[in-house]
Amino acid sequence: MRTLLKLVLSLVVSCLVVIGGAWIWGGRMAGPTLQLRQPDKFIGQATPLELMVESPGGKFSRVDVTLEQNGKSFPIFTLEQQNSATVKQETADRLYVMRQVGRQTVPELQNGQARIVVHAARPVVFGLRDAESSATRDVQVRLQPPQVAVLSQFHYVNHGGSEFVVYRATPEDVESGVRVGDKEYRGFPAKGADITTPDPALRVAFFALLFDQDLNTPIQLFARDPAGNQAVTPLDHMVFPKPYAKSKIEIDDRFLGRVVPAIAANSPNEGIDTSDVLKGFLTINRDLRRKNNAYIESLAAKSSPDLQFHDAFQQLGNSQVEAKFADTRTYFYKGKEVDTQVHLGFDLAVTANVPIVASQRGRVLHASDLGIYGNCVLIDHGMGVQSLYGHLSSIGVKVGDTVEKGQQIGRSGMTGLAGGDHLHFTMIVGGRQVTPVDWWSAQWMQDRVLRKIRDAGGGTSTGGGV
Repeated sequence: MRTLLKLVLSLVVSCLVVIGGAWIWGGRMAGPTLQLRQPDKFIGQATPLELMVESPGGKFSRVDVTLEQNGKSFPIFTLEQQNSATVKQETADRLYVMRQVGRQTVPELQNGQARIVVHAARPVVFGLRDAESSATRDVQVRLQPPQVAVLSQFHYVNHGGSEFVVYRATPEDVESGVRVGDKEYRGFPAKGADITTPDPALRVAFFALLFDQDLNTPIQLFARDPAGNQAVTPLDHMVFPKPYAKSKIEIDDRFLGRVVPAIAANSPNEGIDTSDVLKGFLTINRDLRRKNNAYIESLAAKSSPDLQFHDAFQQLGNSQVEAKFADTRTYFYKGKEVDTQVHLGFDLAVTANVPIVASQRGRVLHASDLGIYGNCVLIDHGMGVQSLYGHLSSIGVKVGDTVEKGQQIGRSGMTGLAGGDHLHFTMIVGGRQVTPVDWWSAQWMQDRVLRKIRDAGGGTSTGGGV
């Protein structure tokens, strides 16, 4: 009997040691992984909060978020009360939580410093204990919306064309510009346009009403602060309708046999079928065209904050216009309609292999093959304004070069989707292609841009600004 009691006692002690060790070990285990994706630094009236919580098997015993300010703690989210949030199981192990946080969810919130506190736990030791983790983030609460006001007058927009506005946006760190429908055009500090003013809130922006936007598309100024607070004000303007042509283009095997293999060779990752040249052409005309234009739009982010010009842009001298901007082209092959696309530029022809010059001062952002545009040069002129030169037979500049107005940048050709030797030229505002007609006009440049700069206190220098 005594031996049995010793054995039982030994087993009990061993179990207690094991349980105690497991308890201690469980307490040292890592809690769920926390990643507070948003907000980063600011909270406004209604700022998205995004939280990722990860645990093996996706098991959580606790996930809660609170907002602390001035000694008070405000509950934002708990696992037990999910109605106010969007909760998704991203993967088997990962939980995603999203909801709005700000004055609308916490009425007591005030301007100033605050702290987001996240606690999470997962069950361990057969559910007898929790492994915990926590994270905090200090944020600035900003509840007052920014302000934005128009200063310039007479905003006349040609359909498919460009315009310019001078305005004021506060506070200084807001992101601002012009919104045309669902398209945004970034504003820049007015000093980049040589407007000498002690007011750091003064801004300028180029914008456009695109050829495929409705004539009644709303145009407004916007200002958005880092907390997500936003202000908008309508921009008084007048729109002038412009007719756009429609044309039929016959393509044949000779044309397809010339352009499809050449473009496929320069675009090896696009899956262009060269065994069926019509199929290859359609891939180029649709998919590659879309990708090329998306790349062009992305280059707007590299635009200089300083205007590089002070007069109208230069059209290719002695050139004949073979096609105009926003010409809707219907393509026929052996009498059958095969595709429809919009031609976003002017086709200008003189003779074969003529020198092509920069239409205005600027910095070269692209100088190589660009799919449907063939050998292509794209020049940045500041504040989102850029120009494109396509189908060149040769290129005489490189990325990063500063070129002057009238400087040779290459020679005309028939690379890319060109039916003959010519220059494809277009203007770009905020990454979107617009008609060059405005920019070639000295009167438009004076009335729509330079006058507004002078009225705002600007000069006419030719260096880094206007």
